Amino acid sequence: MIDMLVAKKAFANYVKNYDIQNDKIKLKVEHIERVSQIAKKLTMKLELNKEDVALAELIGLLHDIGRFEQIKRFNTFNDSKSVNHGEFGVHVLFNKQDGIIRKFVEDNQYDNIIKNAIFYHNKDKSDIPDDLTTRELLHIKILRDSDKTDILNILTYEKKETAWEKADLSDDVITEEIYKEFMENGRIDYHKKKTSADSLVGHFAYIFDFNFTDSIQYIKEKNYMEKIYNRFEFHNQETMKQYQNIYDKVVNYMKTIK
Repeated sequence: MIDMLVAKKAFANYVKNYDIQNDKIKLKVEHIERVSQIAKKLTMKLELNKEDVALAELIGLLHDIGRFEQIKRFNTFNDSKSVNHGEFGVHVLFNKQDGIIRKFVEDNQYDNIIKNAIFYHNKDKSDIPDDLTTRELLHIKILRDSDKTDILNILTYEKKETAWEKADLSDDVITEEIYKEFMENGRIDYHKKKTSADSLVGHFAYIFDFNFTDSIQYIKEKNYMEKIYNRFEFHNQETMKQYQNIYDKVVNYMKTIK
């Protein structure tokens, strides 16, 4: 059984260990709370049972639990400069010495679903193994969609220096390899990113990674992609042309989703 009142109280107590006045910490608390509710609403639209609705809400609450210690230790959201926050979150929750999962849910029957959803939520889709259960795969997909939905919200409205750790991207360029890969198949190899502009391309690539039509329809209703596009302009003319082509590819794809 999942008691979300207990889980939310445990989350509030955990966050007290960190500086809520830190913009990065504050951003993560708000993001986590929104992702939890987006996941809940998505599962309800998918007409899942009450147990899976609560489980999706719980996983949303826990999915970025590793971010707080990451920010405290490294003062960055950049996994390549610190730790993989999904893997670290699994460690925080489930390590045998001082894992805290039982503070959030007493019943261990959900542990594998929670572990896999958090572990794979920030990895490339090709990294997700084929031998997981149908229910595990479902909750991975729900979390990945919910997380990406709110990341696009953050990129639309949050201060650039908080979301990007850089106030101005205008002098950045898009790496040719990243641009080519995106234009060919709508994805990028995140390990090959070299600039903040490459990261921006990666966020536009989210649209091709969504699992549920309801998620894309929500993105369209909120007009996130256009709003994000309009927040950035590049001094380099070739980069600006590439940026326009990237946006056009996203817009044309979204038109195919009914």
